[in-house]
Amino acid sequence: MQSAADAADAAALLAAVPAGRRVALVDPRFVGHVHALRLGLTDPRFPAATVPGALTAQPAARGALLRALHRTAAAVGAGAPVVEPDADPAPEDRTVPGRIAVALEAEGTAVQRPALGSLVAAVPTDPEQEAAAEAGLASVDDEAVRLRNAVKAHDGFFTTYCISPYSRYIARWCARRNLTPNQVTTASLFTALVAAGAAATGTRGGYVAAGILLLVSFVLDCTDGQLARYSLQYSTMGAWLDATFDRAKEYAYYAGLAIGAVRGGDDVWALALGAMVLQACRHVVDFSFNEANHDAVANTSPTAALSDKLDNVGWTVWVRRMIVLPIGERWAMIAVLTALTTPRIVFYALLVGCSLAACYTTAGRLLRSLTRRASRTDRAAQALADLADSGPLAQAVAAVAPGLRGAFTAPAVALLGTLVMIGGALFLPYGSPLTVAAAAVYVVLSGLAVARPLKGALDWLVPPFFRAAEYVTILVLAARSDVPHAVPAAFGLVSAVAYHHYDTVYRIRGGTGAPPQWLVRTIGGHEGRTALVVVLAAVLTHTSGFTTALTALAVAVALVVLVESIRFWVSSSAPAVHDEGELA
Repeated sequence: MQSAADAADAAALLAAVPAGRRVALVDPRFVGHVHALRLGLTDPRFPAATVPGALTAQPAARGALLRALHRTAAAVGAGAPVVEPDADPAPEDRTVPGRIAVALEAEGTAVQRPALGSLVAAVPTDPEQEAAAEAGLASVDDEAVRLRNAVKAHDGFFTTYCISPYSRYIARWCARRNLTPNQVTTASLFTALVAAGAAATGTRGGYVAAGILLLVSFVLDCTDGQLARYSLQYSTMGAWLDATFDRAKEYAYYAGLAIGAVRGGDDVWALALGAMVLQACRHVVDFSFNEANHDAVANTSPTAALSDKLDNVGWTVWVRRMIVLPIGERWAMIAVLTALTTPRIVFYALLVGCSLAACYTTAGRLLRSLTRRASRTDRAAQALADLADSGPLAQAVAAVAPGLRGAFTAPAVALLGTLVMIGGALFLPYGSPLTVAAAAVYVVLSGLAVARPLKGALDWLVPPFFRAAEYVTILVLAARSDVPHAVPAAFGLVSAVAYHHYDTVYRIRGGTGAPPQWLVRTIGGHEGRTALVVVLAAVLTHTSGFTTALTALAVAVALVVLVESIRFWVSSSAPAVHDEGELA
């Protein structure tokens, strides 16, 4: 820490700091809570941030900071205003850090201004202001605020009232022992895997232990995010771990339940795979809708207005959050039913509950889309195209096919292709060449659906239709094959493909775009993988070779997507984010 006599001296001191380091400017008159400074100066997600009397810049914004500081020094020295003459700057923008923040924004550098709530951050200019700041400082416990802010603002009922009241203190305990969010995330994964192993024993004692351990894993899952918010430890690796481990834990637990059921004489692998498919399709509906509309122009909808109104009525907020069966409610239900009933009942409850939740959320999104008066942006259309995961076959069709016009043409064509594919897998004789023909029709319709930019009101339905077509086709063909272990092999294949799709979502969310095209081409795209599984089922009809082929395909897809995903998320180009989005 060094003191500067004026803005010019501060510019000289900052210029001497190595270019790869974060720097901060704090007015010597600053009065405020320590946590207010933490929020303003230590959050790694933003290139520049400010609170009244303090400013920070990461290496990416250092050049802009120095330029703004030189301009501010010159303006202050000449007696000229930094802001426009007709502007009425806020008190915090009259300090040197405040003036620099304004200058940075005028140059085009985004400056984060975290909400402080009841925390004090001020630069008093007279004894009266200083006394008021000191009084505010004494009246607010910043540690209590820090603990409260560690909890995600929008969470499910079970998490809010049954987990967060004590998990925040576990997060503080971890912070005081220098544990990182990534370590807690890993502990949560390990605990869930042990829970899956306990469920796989197929004994009542194993099921009880599995239910308890699953709840412990969920407590740790809440703790890692709260620790990240409490200590402001956001990282690229943490974003990747937090985004993917929830799915890995849940799907591993499904597999453990299925193994345990088989040991007890009840084969529920098809139900386990069905639950996983339904949950993944629910998520892609949420992701696709949000990406299609998050930057929509002239975004108005009576349905959205009604939803916002209901969000202002306390009890309706919690009812609506519970209806969608978020991760807290879902895992609590799974844990209790595992301990008290059988795996089959667990999966029946999951299928029924998630189906009702999917109908509720999808109906609401359809109503919003049909009543919305908005224009899709190019970015939204690109995000939907990336989520569609079209491979070489569909891209080839799209390249030679004229774009189909019409407000609802793309989702209608995608739905038709999905019905043809799933219907062929379900109702045509198993292994029939007609199923291969249905796959060919699906490939063509998939290409036609994405031949034009996805800017229609319901075009966000295209990726969910493609996910349903691929996942359900794999499930149906494996279940109808009557080949030993074909469904567990299909479970592994869908798990690997679903990981690729979740990885795509979180890359787009981080602002870095979808996975590279070579990866999509290598693993075939949704239509290529679907067609390949159909051909394998036709060629390897009722033979163990089908199980072997599905297993080999699952391993190949998993290796390719995991290696590329790990490379991306641990690289310096990956975004430092922490998910605050949907209830999962």
